[in-house]
Amino acid sequence: MAVADPSYNQVDTSSDEEDGAKNNINGSPSSPKSVGGYNASKQNGTAVTHIDRYGFMGGSQYTNPDDEHRIAIDKLRQRELKWLEMFDDWEKWMSKRFKKIRDRCRKGIPPSLRSRAWQYLCGSKFLMEHNEGRFDEYLQQPGNPKWEDDITKDLHRQFPQHEMFNSKGSYGQEDLYKILKAYTIHNPRDGYCQAMAPIAAVLLMHMPAEQAFWCFVSICEKYVQGYYSPGLEAIQVDGDVLFGLLKKTQPSVYKHIKKQQIAPILYMTEWFMCLFTRTLPWSTVLRVWDMFFCEGIKVIFRVALVLFKIVFGDAGNFKDCPTLYETLEKLRHIPIQHLDEELVVQDTLRLNINERDMEKEHQKQIHRRKTKDKSKKGGKQKS
Repeated sequence: MAVADPSYNQVDTSSDEEDGAKNNINGSPSSPKSVGGYNASKQNGTAVTHIDRYGFMGGSQYTNPDDEHRIAIDKLRQRELKWLEMFDDWEKWMSKRFKKIRDRCRKGIPPSLRSRAWQYLCGSKFLMEHNEGRFDEYLQQPGNPKWEDDITKDLHRQFPQHEMFNSKGSYGQEDLYKILKAYTIHNPRDGYCQAMAPIAAVLLMHMPAEQAFWCFVSICEKYVQGYYSPGLEAIQVDGDVLFGLLKKTQPSVYKHIKKQQIAPILYMTEWFMCLFTRTLPWSTVLRVWDMFFCEGIKVIFRVALVLFKIVFGDAGNFKDCPTLYETLEKLRHIPIQHLDEELVVQDTLRLNINERDMEKEHQKQIHRRKTKDKSKKGGKQKS
């Protein structure tokens, strides 16, 4: 079976750097031309860089204004008022009307309130209020030189075509360093893992450094606990869980991947550890995160299952995937036109799988691993 080194704690981030040499992925005739990797047009003979509504100037994350969904202003204002009403009595809504919050997250959180909503949903607002001054204290403490060096080396790899991170020493890179360094002090057992950086960077696109830090802490300790720990056992377990769920939802795809002996960690590691920030169009990333903050890791499983469906279809189309290589290439390079935010969100909600199925599969995989470990120990003792 194709396997990955269990000590692996690196996630490929070369795609972000390579984007600098590519044209706008949307590439429609009406799109601005790519100049040095940035989307630009000429005004009075001078090249003018175009920045999309999310802050991207080019690369695969750039959103062509002509292609994006726009909600009518009156509908957007109605949604904003509903969210503001919920914020005013948040605990009551969470305890008595959670399904309504969930439904509103699935529709998409209004951009103007996304930062606040994420912090309320994950509990980081409470964390920050009860740890006043702690972030600054972490920054004053000496860190592990190895982790600090690794963080510094990775800064330029995080969304280099975003206005916050596009130059060395930018305020975005400085704040990103602070968050990641502070986390190594907060959690010295896990320290730093490369996949943490894009998560922290996305949070910084929406909120100040201290708020982003506590939101990041909440994600690591509440949503993806153990994902960044040495050995990556948690991510390997969830890879097996995903494979088990694939057998239930798309048996033909399951058989194809099993036949080619492709270990789950080879195709799902970046999806799960980076929470799809390096896989989906940006508007889709944000919609997925809106649901993720509300419903947890099951959203990531659902999106992963939808990606299999998008790549191979319901019936399973494998004629272009005779070997492991072609299968992985298709899973790693999904055409952007198939990843529309509404399409992905609605497909996740249509999946014939529920939370009970996920929990049952998780317990099954945990039991399988324990049994396997016992048999290994028994074999060693006999020898």
